[in-house]
Amino acid sequence: MKMPKTLLLAIVFMLTVIINSILIYGFYINYEFHKSQQNILADLDKIDIAAGDGKNIQPPLVTSSDSIDSEVKLVDGRSANLKRYLRSINSPLFEYTDVLIEEADEKGYDYKLLVAIALQESTGCKKIPPDSYNCWGWGIYGDKITRFSSYEEGIRIVSDGIKRNYIDKGLVTTEDIMRKYTPGSNGSWAWAVRFFFQRIESF
Repeated sequence: MKMPKTLLLAIVFMLTVIINSILIYGFYINYEFHKSQQNILADLDKIDIAAGDGKNIQPPLVTSSDSIDSEVKLVDGRSANLKRYLRSINSPLFEYTDVLIEEADEKGYDYKLLVAIALQESTGCKKIPPDSYNCWGWGIYGDKITRFSSYEEGIRIVSDGIKRNYIDKGLVTTEDIMRKYTPGSNGSWAWAVRFFFQRIESF
């Protein structure tokens, strides 16, 4: 049975409309994805750990005693916000936010530093050597793996190492720390750490 010409034209027209719609939708999705990526890159360019005015200035990660005193009153708020963020990404560190903040205040550095390093090094302790509790890539060189007995021990040992080997030696920006912490990095390490600072602050 021969199909009527008008019906054939109608089918061709409908198929053309459907195909065009699919193509347009595909272009739209691709455009939105590209736009999202550009926005992320733009945000990263603006990241400033200590809210400095200079776009390319890297403020120090150390904190003065005055700022610590003023922030102690907000420790519960900092801990609660950090805990919410770490829970949202399923990081086991969410149980240790009080320890992280206590160590940072005691040693005089920004409380987000160890968390940001852990996020960069191990996706927040989710990708670490078995039974190592080492979220920071601390003392890991090839087959050599530094292991801790718990996350809390890891936090305290790494915090002490950051204080003695970096802060006390004047290495107080992400770029300074990167040059010693991971000397082979092309800058992406410091960039990522600053990115995670911003993510925590804006959560």
